[in-house]
Amino acid sequence: MNLSSQEILKLEGQVWEALRTGDAQLDGQMLSDDFLGVYPTGFADKSEHVNQLKNGPTVLSYELTSPRLVELEDRVLLTYKAMWIRLKDSVAAPQEEMFVSSVWEYRANRWLNIFSQDTPAG
Repeated sequence: MNLSSQEILKLEGQVWEALRTGDAQLDGQMLSDDFLGVYPTGFADKSEHVNQLKNGPTVLSYELTSPRLVELEDRVLLTYKAMWIRLKDSVAAPQEEMFVSSVWEYRANRWLNIFSQDTPAG
């Protein structure tokens, strides 16, 4: 596939940007219909991920660092560290740090996020 971690990180950044701007349409475009998220709060499918934006942005700011990429047949596994500030009812929470694993798959001539798991930095 000859992809760089920066190319996939740019796609991942579009998901984060959707969360920062409250753009549910962009969020939905970046996720596969069978998307699965595994988070400290539990499991989420695509509709749950997109619906978190129904009241607007959920992220005030973010920074993605230390990307690593593992190629898997027609998929790639991107891991990275995220430092971000959550928005809840338009109020900023303290900065959080987590490690993220995200699987992207090439389908129908484009890359889609099919899996994401967040692990709080401890």
